[in-house]
Amino acid sequence: MLKTACEVIAEQGFGHTRTLDIARAAGVSQALLFYHFETKERLFAQAFSYAARQHLNALTDVEESAGTPIDRLRSLLRLCSPAIPTEGWRLWIDAWSEAMRSAELEETSRRIDARGRTLMRGIIEAGVACGEFECADPDATTWRLFALIDGLAVQTHAHPKVLSRRRVNVLIRSAAASELGVPADKL
Repeated sequence: MLKTACEVIAEQGFGHTRTLDIARAAGVSQALLFYHFETKERLFAQAFSYAARQHLNALTDVEESAGTPIDRLRSLLRLCSPAIPTEGWRLWIDAWSEAMRSAELEETSRRIDARGRTLMRGIIEAGVACGEFECADPDATTWRLFALIDGLAVQTHAHPKVLSRRRVNVLIRSAAASELGVPADKL
């Protein structure tokens, strides 16, 4: 039910999704949804938590990979790129907006953002330590790169015809390369 809820919310948005829409898509009754989740807000929070767990698992895969820091950063940038067409970004963008009014959504989105930043900062620090990267302030670089990725995600989903997906990838990779003192073609 949670996977279906994520799909419906990503398609319609938090503000336009009814529990009836989710129940129909899942092939269950509304009563069953309320039995499991009690309220619409709780269902939405649990659906977003489900999506967050999927993203956390993917972040863990990047963290535990045996590649070099450049390889791991390349994987992380690919995972977080808004250039890859997924309904996930629509869910995240809408959840950020709703997080201003929902403590549960705010806590979940903050936890996922912090986890991604911690992973990127660790990759950058490992790259600096082994000489692959040059970066005086890995924390600031991490904030700037994620701000760029998040901003481009909003732009590509709110204004899908303004930037090509290829251009989005070039912007992200060239910014990361510039921040880390590596040639862009390495990322």
